[in-house]
Amino acid sequence: MVNPLEGASGVNGHRVADESLLNDEKSMLANDPGGMLRATASAGAQVREAAALAAEVDLSMLADEGRPRAVVVAGIGTAGLTGNILSTVAGPRCPVPIIGHRSAGIPGWVGAADVVIAVSASGRSPEALAAAEAAARRGARLVAIGNPDSELEAMAERARAPFIGVPRRAPARATLWGLVVPVLFAGRALGLVKVTEADIAETATRLDADAERCRPGADSFVNPAKSLALGLAGSVPIVWGSSPLATVAARRFGDTLAANARYPVMAGALGEAGRGRVGLLDGVFGGLAEGSRDIFADPDSEDEAVTRLRLVVLRDGGLNPEDDADEPVAVEERRADAIQTLADRRGVRCDVLTAEGGSALERLASLVAVPDFASLYLALAHGLDPMAVPAISEMKELSNPMPEGLQ
Repeated sequence: MVNPLEGASGVNGHRVADESLLNDEKSMLANDPGGMLRATASAGAQVREAAALAAEVDLSMLADEGRPRAVVVAGIGTAGLTGNILSTVAGPRCPVPIIGHRSAGIPGWVGAADVVIAVSASGRSPEALAAAEAAARRGARLVAIGNPDSELEAMAERARAPFIGVPRRAPARATLWGLVVPVLFAGRALGLVKVTEADIAETATRLDADAERCRPGADSFVNPAKSLALGLAGSVPIVWGSSPLATVAARRFGDTLAANARYPVMAGALGEAGRGRVGLLDGVFGGLAEGSRDIFADPDSEDEAVTRLRLVVLRDGGLNPEDDADEPVAVEERRADAIQTLADRRGVRCDVLTAEGGSALERLASLVAVPDFASLYLALAHGLDPMAVPAISEMKELSNPMPEGLQ
């Protein structure tokens, strides 16, 4: 086992990932005192609970005034990602622009003709609260989603707007599905998405199945999340999605790798990468590093301890090639094939995950579940607690100093 190190601010962990840590279930769970593995495994249950809670709320008032001019989904972090998911599930034929807003308040053009969906897992994020307040002041239709008995619920009550309460039992990044489903129900009430009860049930079942495959007790050679984590260990990960749906999943993986495993990562659309960022494969962490590697050398030796790129490609062939998309599915597929060929020619390792499922929501879940677990296992392989991130707490303290009179 690699000797632990103590970094700045008392951050403990191992500079080099230790595979043995992932094959000792008891020790691994002890290093996850906040229960992030358990919370992530509850994704299927989150879908079912959130769907039941959303179904109990009367959202008819959202549609009473007809089709909105635009829909703004206001939130930050994981809550902000729900806007991208709503837009992706709605698809390119959606008659209304869906705009994610990740800062306080709402865009200046929002008014009575628009709908604002304010999302906050805690129900107290300044961004969501400011968005809800501004929407009510300007006469926009509002729906709020977050923790019950929170400031956001109180604000929704004052505005006489529907509120979907979703209990928060873990950090927001581990409760993505509890926030996504109510946003989709609001979109469905507005006639923007077609999400059926069968879609919800199949998505929950898919997440349950992936949680079982990625369970802590499954050894690395049969656990796809542990295998992915160990492949990424010590690298600079690059995560690219082949389609709009896969790109949402790629950005989600980038977020969790940074927050849970503290890894620097680049994530985005493969189409954008082809306009410049694909050149990273030729760079000092890509082809140049791989070209100088001695294939017969001990990979654990100091001379071979070179940081290299590790490419993850998320592929989605789409549900219906005949749909009017921004780009034909065939173009996206050829581009994904090309990037894999380029990586192979340069010796850059590449992992490929392919979407499965009968609906856009289930296909998204199939690209999110395993990477979510992989980010946790990568943290645990380094001896890091995936929940406790001291830098986040310190950032909040430094950004919001206590008033002098209370110091």
